[in-house]
Amino acid sequence: MKKEFTVPPVIFPSGDTTFVSGGGTLHHRRVPTAPFQPPRPAMSSIPSFLSFDIGPTSFSVPVSVSDEPSLLEELEIDASLIYRKTLSLLNPFRLNPALHDSADLSGSFLYYMSFCLFQMLAGKVQFGVVLGWIVVFSIFLYVVFNMLQGKNGNLDLYRSLSLVGYSLLPVVVFSALSLFIPQGFVVANFILAAVFVMWSTTVCARLLLEGASRGDEHHGLIAYPCFLIYALFSMLVMF
Repeated sequence: MKKEFTVPPVIFPSGDTTFVSGGGTLHHRRVPTAPFQPPRPAMSSIPSFLSFDIGPTSFSVPVSVSDEPSLLEELEIDASLIYRKTLSLLNPFRLNPALHDSADLSGSFLYYMSFCLFQMLAGKVQFGVVLGWIVVFSIFLYVVFNMLQGKNGNLDLYRSLSLVGYSLLPVVVFSALSLFIPQGFVVANFILAAVFVMWSTTVCARLLLEGASRGDEHHGLIAYPCFLIYALFSMLVMF
């Protein structure tokens, strides 16, 4: 007499169910799955980096970004100082030379780009020309000023670049206004150019004289190279 044993069904991860019938024959029955559904992977195939269980204890490191400097501070660009210098230059009768004691090239580069963009709107691409002129004129003003002052000359090349660039602001305004002046109004263009050139010359010469120990006796000699510099820039605008 045969004795039959009851064998529980075995379920594999693939979804197949295997059981043994009374005669000892293995029968496989696949569990139906939804259509277009990929087979479920085995538990051992799950990558370890997807596991978020890092133990009985967890910790977090607080990160504070409030103490990080801004991008302008990392580039050493003081926007408020540039704004105050611009307001001071717009009124030549109330010029504040103390603001320009700290020389910087960020505002000078801003005026240089503005001048070149206005020239480009007028159909003149002069980025390289204007940049070369600023460098040459800054060296020229640096040499002339220190030669006039002799041993008392305290103008360095960095401050000369800063002053030439900042004093370019009236010529930048002139280049913007010239876009609205018709080509036939030559006399009006010359009068307007003379006004803004004298404005730039007055500002640049006064800033140079405020930093000189004995600059009053050379006022005309210092203002003359400044006049030549901004007269050439105005000629770029007119012609």
